Amino acid sequence: MRIYIFFLALVCLCGITATAQTNHQNSGWLFLMNNNKLSKKWGTHFDLQLRSSDDWSKLRNVLIRPGFTYFIDNRNDLTLGYLFTQTYAPSVSTLTEHRIWQQYIHKHKIGKINVNHRFRLEQRFIDKQSAEDVFAQRARYFVRFLLPLQTEANGFEKGFFVALQNEVFLNIQHKHELNGHIFDQNRAYAAAGYRFNRHMDVEAGYMSQFVKGAMNNTSNNIVQLAVYTRF
Repeated sequence: MRIYIFFLALVCLCGITATAQTNHQNSGWLFLMNNNKLSKKWGTHFDLQLRSSDDWSKLRNVLIRPGFTYFIDNRNDLTLGYLFTQTYAPSVSTLTEHRIWQQYIHKHKIGKINVNHRFRLEQRFIDKQSAEDVFAQRARYFVRFLLPLQTEANGFEKGFFVALQNEVFLNIQHKHELNGHIFDQNRAYAAAGYRFNRHMDVEAGYMSQFVKGAMNNTSNNIVQLAVYTRF
């Protein structure tokens, strides 16, 4: 429970820090994730994200992220995947990025709270157009707390829940080609959702994204709708 309280304080601190910046944006994200277990040890991962530009004026980003997962046990798994993303920026042609990514997930509980830790490493191949293409590596740490508002004898299989999460991004190779800093960005998020059954969750929430730029920082206020499916 102390970890839970600490995370709440961290979310508030991140929000206050981001609000102090001069460049503010408002956008909407749609996040669709599916995890499919093919056998006891193997499965697939797929997520699709659509992100709007500032003030929800148009589509800015499309991210497509498939992967293959190896289940070490019920609490730990490894995934290797690929990401294709395009950015539709004003006054320039479409920017494309390819990534290879690896991640490790560890799950546990604190009382009734389900906790999910994710460590992800990304190899990024970035199309710069006006300059040479960039290769960089980035590390990400994500933690998510999900609290069911009702519980059942067999665990949480249906009902409302609240979720809190935070993710920090660190440039670990060729940061000079990006923003020149190790710290890349932070995303703090709070949501309310409903679990229809053990196969599907839907949630809506608010994310405070703080991005460290080479010259200017960005604070992005995001409304996100997320759908999670598991088979």
